[in-house]
Amino acid sequence: MNQETHSTTSTKPKVGIFVDVQNIYYTCRESYRKNFDYNAFWAKISQDYDIECAIAYAIYRGDEKQSQFQNILRAIGFEVKLKPFIQRKDGSAKGDWDVGITIDMLEQGKHLDKVILLSGDGDFALLLGHLQHQYNVPCDVYGADKLTAEALKQSAEHFYCIDDALLL
Repeated sequence: MNQETHSTTSTKPKVGIFVDVQNIYYTCRESYRKNFDYNAFWAKISQDYDIECAIAYAIYRGDEKQSQFQNILRAIGFEVKLKPFIQRKDGSAKGDWDVGITIDMLEQGKHLDKVILLSGDGDFALLLGHLQHQYNVPCDVYGADKLTAEALKQSAEHFYCIDDALLL
């Protein structure tokens, strides 16, 4: 085998990243009064893994600043999936990506060595257990400590509390 071919073959585990953008935004604002640093996160993960897929799930409100942020995510390497923001007649809002994230993690997870979920939503605990038991795919979770459901922390192989190294 020549040197050039050898150097391009990676032995890093394959990972998929799935980001619940609204959850990360609000939990970081609430917990730290700061924003999550997606560039620092990408740099950290890409040191140890080959990023096979990275999907950020966001809400589309037609807001210019939000569109700029979504373009930054795309430039980093994320696929951005958007769902329209829905304001209900009673004043409540709908913009939940749980089912979409679940479908993508199940579909992609089969082909990965690990999945990484950025969310504090306890609804994902069952999904993480399923990935581990059915496909033998472990999942790491990144979240704001106090605002991440205990069930989600328990179902993760590793829970990483978002700290200053991942905040702007």
